[in-house]
Amino acid sequence: MNIGAASWQSGLPVKTIRYYEEIGLVRPARSENGYRDFLETDLQRLKFLQRARSLGFSIDKCRELLSLYEDRNRASADVKEITREKIDEIDRKIEELQSLKRVLSDLVRACHGDDRPDCPIIDDLSGAPGAQDCDRAERDKA
Repeated sequence: MNIGAASWQSGLPVKTIRYYEEIGLVRPARSENGYRDFLETDLQRLKFLQRARSLGFSIDKCRELLSLYEDRNRASADVKEITREKIDEIDRKIEELQSLKRVLSDLVRACHGDDRPDCPIIDDLSGAPGAQDCDRAERDKA
């Protein structure tokens, strides 16, 4: 099949498929006229990559997972470890986002939200002196 059909069946943009070929994640055959000729195995790799990327795996981790996918003698423990590492990364990101939410929530609570020009949110964003102290006082109250 050509790249357009591979794109449609895998759910990946043509540009992404070309990139994956450029970095060696897929290696479609070439016909005599130089066009890419994707086989069913290429399509399965593309679908695998699409799913792995949608779950947040990096290109490097996708490369590792593809290698394990194609290795019928693989240890499932290796796949599990990669997935656990991804979960740990997600947990760290969740903690960071929760921290950001707490800071922003504190700023919203500190802001009167009225017609006055003074605004703790603007003060904090601008790094105004004392803005950080106000934030700490608000957090200490909570």
